[in-house]
Amino acid sequence: MSAALLRLILAQISIHACMTGMRMATPLLALREGFSAASVGFLLALFALTQVFLSLPAGRYADRHGLRRPLALSVAIAVLGAGAAAAFPVYPVLCLAALLTGGASGTAIIALQRHVGRSAHDKAQLRKVFSWLAIGPAISNFLGPFCAGLLIDYAGGEAASTTGFRAAFLLLALLPLSAWFLSRSVQELPPVEVPAAAARPATAWDLFQNQGFRRLLLMNWALSSCWDVHTFVVPILGHERGLSASVIGTILGSFAMAAAAIRLLVPLLPERIGEWQVVFTAMVLASVLFLLYPLMPGAWSMGACSILLGLVLGSVQPMVMSMIHQITPPHRHGEALGLRMMAINGSSVLMPLIFGSLGAVVGVSALFWAVGALVGSCARLPWLIGRDDLPGHPTQLPPSR
Repeated sequence: MSAALLRLILAQISIHACMTGMRMATPLLALREGFSAASVGFLLALFALTQVFLSLPAGRYADRHGLRRPLALSVAIAVLGAGAAAAFPVYPVLCLAALLTGGASGTAIIALQRHVGRSAHDKAQLRKVFSWLAIGPAISNFLGPFCAGLLIDYAGGEAASTTGFRAAFLLLALLPLSAWFLSRSVQELPPVEVPAAAARPATAWDLFQNQGFRRLLLMNWALSSCWDVHTFVVPILGHERGLSASVIGTILGSFAMAAAAIRLLVPLLPERIGEWQVVFTAMVLASVLFLLYPLMPGAWSMGACSILLGLVLGSVQPMVMSMIHQITPPHRHGEALGLRMMAINGSSVLMPLIFGSLGAVVGVSALFWAVGALVGSCARLPWLIGRDDLPGHPTQLPPSR
């Protein structure tokens, strides 16, 4: 791993940890102030909702301006959001902080992914750099909530005091500043030359006319649904079986740890194994595991299934990111990454609502089986992408109209 890549991973961790810490702390403060579960759910949805609407503009902004300007903007917005919550820890400001820190995190990640992808020189290096970059969110998902929780419990003299929450928000506001210092010495890449045929204004619809990109988004949505249903349904299944909160948390934590661990091994895969082969295998195995999961009788077997799912699904993101950079034109990588993030966050907002409604009608087990069937039915997509769309059979965008 190069020093520049390490600095970018640390910059990603600092901005993302600000958002994950806020996502843990703001609901706790809202509950302490007596707000309802519905109000807390609305607050949590705002973290993803911003990214649904900002991801595409953020991707286009990164295509035009590179890395430093989007990253500086993200740092300023994240500091403003968390700082506002520290100064005015009331529910309306918490909602504003959720919008700002969620949007800042998404914008920064898109700019970083675009820069890292452009800095790779071949397919093997693409997989390696995205595997390393994907470890960052796993670390920040732990770091942000852990640091915020310590300050909430101990900074105010008593647990969950207003002073403790203010201290947590202030720390989270300072974290993104390190991203700016870390990235200042990273060399900006030269701008991409836009082909003459693509010089006219383009729309997102042009990207959707790319057959490979459509297949990739559908495949990514199916895999994203696996993450959403596991996060949402495992606590319900565990509660039905009388498992304690700590056991359920351990099952979910083992999934996250396995997903992070497998990304350390992805760079060791032989170059002859293509991205589509890894994703195809992962989708088939995920389909089988989702079919078996509801049949597991206790905590140990559920934990084993959770670890296996984490290993399977954790291997996918570096491959998807590599395929995006191979399928889409270089001058539109940021826009493609923005569309992907928009689809993922839109799924994260809508899927829990759909799962909750369906679960009440058909039961929790049926949700696992439905998602397993969905992923299995989409398993042909990576094979089609590998056959028709990856380099060797390049798919070109139609001229902009």
